[in-house]
Amino acid sequence: MRRFSLALTFCIFLVIAGVLVGLVLYPPLPALAASLASPEIRFAIGLSLLTSTISTAICVALAIPAAYALARYEFPGKKVVSLVLTIPLALPPLVAGIALLLFFGTTTWGRLLESMGFEVIFTPLGIIVAEVFVNLPYMIRILKSSFTAVNPRYENVAKTLGCTETGAFLQVTLPLARPGLVAGTTITWAKSMGEFGAVLMLAGATMMRTETLPMALYLNISAGDLDMAVAASVILILISLFALFVVEHFSDEAHVF
Repeated sequence: MRRFSLALTFCIFLVIAGVLVGLVLYPPLPALAASLASPEIRFAIGLSLLTSTISTAICVALAIPAAYALARYEFPGKKVVSLVLTIPLALPPLVAGIALLLFFGTTTWGRLLESMGFEVIFTPLGIIVAEVFVNLPYMIRILKSSFTAVNPRYENVAKTLGCTETGAFLQVTLPLARPGLVAGTTITWAKSMGEFGAVLMLAGATMMRTETLPMALYLNISAGDLDMAVAASVILILISLFALFVVEHFSDEAHVF
């Protein structure tokens, strides 16, 4: 059993590594460097970094109180609320994108936001909205697990020493949940950088306007420019490796899943 398990694991490793290395090494190095330095890829990198950072910050700000409420409090309809908050995890991204497109394009709320100057459909703002909608449930789930793993007795002791409920959360619970917070933030950011389906439906794939790295890959592979598509792919692979490194670093301390 031991030999079989190790041999199978090694074979899977070789296949995955071979596929990824083959992608990176496919174009000649000068062609890859030229593609990475092109204005289109630099625009896609900048837009991806901007939108993913903003959407991740929004996810963190919303997920911390929501996850804490689910982990600590009992309230009517808690199971229903938890279920609804988890639904986007099971939805195909394209379905989530269509739902968002209909919401912002056909409802009163969507028209009200547009009249106030917040144009969501086919704009960079739409990228942020799509990323938040798809990735917020991941952040909530990760933080809920982290908060659940923190013994409530620590908060109670802090309260007996004079801390308010908010103070106990900020000074005791949140620091103890830091590994999960860091891992969750990194995963959310990496997923935002690579989000495609929902962003495509809501923000579109307009070159040099809503062109994130996944959109650059899509547009260039559609146009037959394989070198540019590979350049975007290489950057996304590096981002994934960074995210996995951070998660592995904190995995022993954080209850991530």
